[in-house]
Amino acid sequence: MIEIKDLHKKYGKLTVLDGLELEFKKGGILAILGPNGSGKTTLIKCLLGMVIPNKGNITINGKSVLKKWEYRNNLNYLPQIANFPSNLSVIELINMVKNLRSKQSNEQELISLFGLEEFLKKKLGNLSGGTKQKVNLILAFMFDSDLIILDEPTTGLDPISLIHLKDLIRKERVKGKTILITTHIMSFVDEMADEIVFLLDGKIYFNGSGEALKKQTKIDDLERAIASLISKHYV
Repeated sequence: MIEIKDLHKKYGKLTVLDGLELEFKKGGILAILGPNGSGKTTLIKCLLGMVIPNKGNITINGKSVLKKWEYRNNLNYLPQIANFPSNLSVIELINMVKNLRSKQSNEQELISLFGLEEFLKKKLGNLSGGTKQKVNLILAFMFDSDLIILDEPTTGLDPISLIHLKDLIRKERVKGKTILITTHIMSFVDEMADEIVFLLDGKIYFNGSGEALKKQTKIDDLERAIASLISKHYV
């Protein structure tokens, strides 16, 4: 579904992506991992069209998406920080986003799932971080799209909401959706991800399943296996 060829990005003298080569097949959950500064955010922004690479190409379903926007109609995105206008109510924000897209939405089902009925008329500036994240999730999942990108989706969620999120992601995977996730929560990756891409200094240092990574590092704990990759790189 997604093919990335020889992707390069620099900010001044700083190389952020250094010849990235990746292919994401349609369907399944892919975790993009790496420490701060590894290139994860820049890669996501390139996929979203928010950053233009210096070199290379990104194709989705065989068509280049660089400097284009139409493909984003079939893409859902959850940003890491739920930075909403504080003067809007929850329902006003949901309706505004609905008016910006020409797709059918299923926000009522998601509002019920995350228990947000009592918050719909409350101003976003008065909500807790966890409640804002639930609103963030509703906006990310309320449209039917083939590609879903989730940047730190578990931030601020209580245990029940986290279970609902996992069920929601699994439900989308069963439908054949491609789901890209960035997170620092390795237990979440171990439980949810079909495949892992691990970045360091803008390059790929591992691409495969969690079990394959554990086998490669000879460490059964995913968090420690990832730490092993990092420590070997900086030796």
